[in-house]
Parts: sequence; C-alpha cells; structure tokens
Amino acid sequence: MDEENLIQIRTHKIVKSNDIIQKARFQLTVQEQKIILYLISKIKPKDKDFKNNAFDILDFCRVCGIDTHSGKTYANLRRTIKNLSDKSLWVKADGKEILYRWINDAVIDKNSGVIQIQFHDRMKPFLLELKNNFTQYELLYILAMQSQYGIRLYETLKSYEFRKEIIFDLEELKDILMAEKYELYGDFRKRVLVTAVREINDLSDISVKYEPIKDGKKVVKVKFLINVKEELDERLQTWQRIDHIISPDKVSLIEKIDAGN
Repeated sequence: MDEENLIQIRTHKIVKSNDIIQKARFQLTVQEQKIILYLISKIKPKDKDFKNNAFDILDFCRVCGIDTHSGKTYANLRRTIKNLSDKSLWVKADGKEILYRWINDAVIDKNSGVIQIQFHDRMKPFLLELKNNFTQYELLYILAMQSQYGIRLYETLKSYEFRKEIIFDLEELKDILMAEKYELYGDFRKRVLVTAVREINDLSDISVKYEPIKDGKKVVKVKFLINVKEELDERLQTWQRIDHIISPDKVSLIEKIDAGN
C-alpha cells in the first residue's frame, strides 16, 4: 500500500444509523471496535447488500497504526475476530430490546494474509442505504484512540453534534458506555470520562466539555457541550497528534489532508 492509498483509506467515511449509535448497547474492545469501523468504512453509499469484505492484515495494521513487529499480529487479530463472532448487541426500539449479531462468518488465509468478513444481514437497516437520521465521520478520527470509552463516547456525541449540547442521566450514560461497574460518580469520572474526553478533544474533529448536574450532593446527570473544530490551526494540531501516534513511518497526514481542504 502506497502513501496515497493509505491516506485515502484513513479518510474514508463511516456512516451509521443513529439508532445503532444512540439506542444500541454493546461492549467491544478498542481492537474490536476498530475492525468493525474499518469494515463499515468500506461500505459504499450505493451498496444494497453486504459484501464479503476482504482486507490484507498488514494493510489493516498500517492503516490503524498497529505494530507488526511483535510476531503476535496474526494471533491477536485471529483472537479478536473470534471474539467478535461471539459478540452481539442489543438495540432498543418501541419498548423492545432486539438482539443482533455483528458478523456472519470470517475466513483468514494465513498464507496470503487476507481476512474475509461479512456483516450479519440483520445489520442492513443500520449501515446500508441510509437517507436520514444517520451520523458520519472519517475513520481517521478514531484510529489513534486507545480507550474503548473514548470511541463510544465520540460516536455518541458526534450524533448529537447539531444540538451543540446534550444532557444524559448519569445511569443512562453509564449504560451507553457499558460502564455500570463504576457505581460512584468519582470513579466513573476518573476511569471513563477524563480519558474519553481527553481523547476526543485531542484526536477527533470535535471538542467537548462536560459538567456534572447535581440533585443535592449527588450527581444525577452529565451535560456535554459539543463544538466542531472549524479553525484550520485547531484541525492541523489534531492531525499532527494523530499522525504522531499512528504514522511512525512518517506518512504525512497533515500535508495530504490539508491539501484536500
């Protein structure tokens, strides 16, 4: 993969129905989320069915900035894909909760280093032929994130970007992020919000601030203020930080992306 193709792939759009962003409940590792989002970025606007996506392991690692020199790349990806095939997600709709699976099947050719994965057919309403009530962003903005909560919170807040602010009940926010284990707000803030918000502000196309809302002494809600990074200098700084993390070979995201804006 040459530099031009690498940059092009990193700037592919991820387009998802807001139903799967706002109403779905799932817990995926950072690696699992990146594989799913990488596959979504390969979907074309006119696709009517899911294709059996094939991608080269080394190309995927280079796009995501994953070190391939440890000797464990194949084993790690194999384990991650196995875990993905065993995982599902709940989507709330009309007072019901419906269980969906992410993928149908997967094939890994160890000789060629190619992986083939196909989304489950029931995921079509969330990923194909979306005309309204959807969110889109560039794959680039999640690639450098290392927190599963950072990616999930980014998507959620991105879907409310047009509002400029959104208030969640604390327990609802924990539910969205699958972080219910942090019962105390102080633990939730320290273990989830601080890292997730820092990653969003440093590595994505939006900047956010949050503030707790109390009932007496107890935090019951969290308010987020959401702003798009429109200033060129701010975007350049973001691209530079991403570049530093995912491009150890010094492929210049900054020059390539800036040339297209």
